[in-house]
Amino acid sequence: MTNPDRDPILRVVPAPADINSNGHIFGGWVLSQMDIAGGIVAARIAQGPTATVAIEAMEFIAPILLRDIISVYAHLERRGRTSMGIRLEVIASRGRGEEQVKVTEGLFTFVALDENHRPRALPPA
Repeated sequence: MTNPDRDPILRVVPAPADINSNGHIFGGWVLSQMDIAGGIVAARIAQGPTATVAIEAMEFIAPILLRDIISVYAHLERRGRTSMGIRLEVIASRGRGEEQVKVTEGLFTFVALDENHRPRALPPA
């Protein structure tokens, strides 16, 4: 899915507080960054508020290290009446950007919400 001509939805540098006892970044921290990026894309598609309702097929491929710069890429994988599946991929840049490592990916499902926080139909594509 990575395409060098594409811009990431989110680019973040983990902080020392985000490290676990193994010297890697907490999985929950990267999941939250993915959820933020997916929410940005989902809100654009829904043209309004959305909520995360599922995380499917999550795979941690390689650890994220302190001083990595992570880039989160996203694309719409499936679209339903009220929900959408957003495929998210995280790439870590290491060694001053000389090395690019795919560290995780997953499929996040978002649902469009109305003013009462209930599911609503997505606008036409």
